[in-house]
Amino acid sequence: MYSDVMRFLRCRIVLVAVVLACAGCASRPAPLLGAMQSPPAAGGGGAGAEAAEAIGSTRNSVVAFAMPAGQRVPLTFLTGDVSEEELAEWKKAAPNVNIVAGLDRQSALTHAGEAQAIDVRVLSPELLAKAPKLVWVAALSAGVDRYMSMKPLVENDRIVLTNMRAVHGPAIADHAFGMLLVLTRNLEYYRDSQESGQWQENPPPTPSTSLHGKTMLVVGIGGIGSEIAQRAHGFGMRVIATRRSETPAPDYVERVGKPQDLLAMLPEADVVAVCVPLTPETRGVFNEAAFKAMKQGAHLINIARGQVVETDALLAALKSGHLAGACLDVTDPEPLPVDSPLWKMKNVVITPHVAADAEVTDQRRRTLMLENMRRFGAGEPLLNVVNKKAGY
Repeated sequence: MYSDVMRFLRCRIVLVAVVLACAGCASRPAPLLGAMQSPPAAGGGGAGAEAAEAIGSTRNSVVAFAMPAGQRVPLTFLTGDVSEEELAEWKKAAPNVNIVAGLDRQSALTHAGEAQAIDVRVLSPELLAKAPKLVWVAALSAGVDRYMSMKPLVENDRIVLTNMRAVHGPAIADHAFGMLLVLTRNLEYYRDSQESGQWQENPPPTPSTSLHGKTMLVVGIGGIGSEIAQRAHGFGMRVIATRRSETPAPDYVERVGKPQDLLAMLPEADVVAVCVPLTPETRGVFNEAAFKAMKQGAHLINIARGQVVETDALLAALKSGHLAGACLDVTDPEPLPVDSPLWKMKNVVITPHVAADAEVTDQRRRTLMLENMRRFGAGEPLLNVVNKKAGY
């Protein structure tokens, strides 16, 4: 009798769990690309376009090559190595685009005169000088600071530059919190004990802390910064941010200030995540004054560009104990020299500019690139158009 009752109760519990799980699934949006093995097909503004627009940005969207009504003019796109699968996707999405693949900067010069579009792997000053038809340059990274010194590219209004803004966001945000948790939860301390086979019951030299209830300041809440802010909210953190545009704050961000508000906002933050692009305005913005403005015991995360942070000022803040720690996926200089004091600091986590590495990053890049190829061939506005004067 007792066993029958227990079996009945277990069945009821399982049934309730299934119902609750289904209800949760119905209320949660499906992940955009996390479970995809390949991007959705682009074509005529269908599911592929919707997926790409959910990743990319229509801000600054502009047509690179305007098509005559009802026509598809033949175009040429020069690119580096591309997988056969992705190449087939591009050709299907934009059948009027002749895609010349497998090029490097030198071999691309042979085709420069016929090219309307290229990816940045074949970009060079020599090619720009020999490409009078060029109207689209596709950057494969979010940051485009390395190309801003090319005046023929930046000052030519005919050439549209696109980037991979927001493509790397999910992986970089995961990485940022992975590094942060290493410090706040003393994971290295316990890892060392694991390697020596010790059940370490002695507390670490620095007490572990929780992120719940702490404040994160996201400096530059764009495509990547938004992903970091969303995760911070999920950890129960209060989130504030800065951005240049007038875009309203997401629901999970309490307040958004302007770049000029940075020094006033820094004292509020227990964790500061640097997500701004490298521009003349952001170069060295985290200097001695910025670190002095930060809260005693705060943590810094830099997944943007190393030159946004003045290394000497960072070292001074860490050595003095004013900063509790730093999570650095980027450094200045880069690669970080072997004799840099940062390598030896127990309160610093360093990774070699790999925060974006993940299968989801490649899936999102393929989806966005495929849709932009379709749009280019159809004479439609491209996604993720860079404001070349602003540098992002």
